[in-house]
Amino acid sequence: MPGYSLGIKELDDCLGSIREGTNLMMIGPPMSRKDELLDAILAHNLGPDNGVIIVSTREPGERILEWFTGHDIDLSEANIGVVDCVTKTLGMGASDTARIKRASSPVDLTGIGVKISQFFEDFFVKKNLGKIRLSINSLSTILMYSNLQTVFRFLHVFTGRVKAANGFGLYVVEDEMHDAQTIATLKQLFDGLIEIKGIGDSYAMRVVGMTSKPTPWFEYDISGTEIILNKPKKP
Repeated sequence: MPGYSLGIKELDDCLGSIREGTNLMMIGPPMSRKDELLDAILAHNLGPDNGVIIVSTREPGERILEWFTGHDIDLSEANIGVVDCVTKTLGMGASDTARIKRASSPVDLTGIGVKISQFFEDFFVKKNLGKIRLSINSLSTILMYSNLQTVFRFLHVFTGRVKAANGFGLYVVEDEMHDAQTIATLKQLFDGLIEIKGIGDSYAMRVVGMTSKPTPWFEYDISGTEIILNKPKKP
């Protein structure tokens, strides 16, 4: 099927096929399990014909790969690349591997960009993969180290790269960490949002901007790579 999907039946039924070249911001409060949610979405359709590039400002590359293997996902034929922005900041001298390329820190946007481009070259040009997904977790960490104008220029390049490669981009932002102007500026680069809000003791999600009206809110739970949605509720 052309286009992309989130691998979440209820939302995919609402959205239909997500067109190639789409970039989405995932924005929600702390403690809402956004990391697991992102990984579960990326695990969907992971295989030899698809490429996944993960920029991690939160965890070392090895731990990202361990999440997938720990949930019984066979990575032996998977095209997955992690840009690790964490390990070198800890003073560890780990070298690059086939699947993990290390930037010096989240402030090193040039280095991060070079590593992303290397994976794009491998997946899109050399292997000619049909589908490529790029995720950055998180933009909020990068914004702690760089000013908004610099981050906007960096993102403009790679959201454009996703469009040119007919890929799919997902970018995580921590809600409540940024002022309204920062969020409004970032939104210019994206085709839509995955919004997350707290509802009592649980969290709900919806997708905005991809259809004529936002999808309903769905409370969610995550079990391994499965995202379980409950009846839609208004926050």
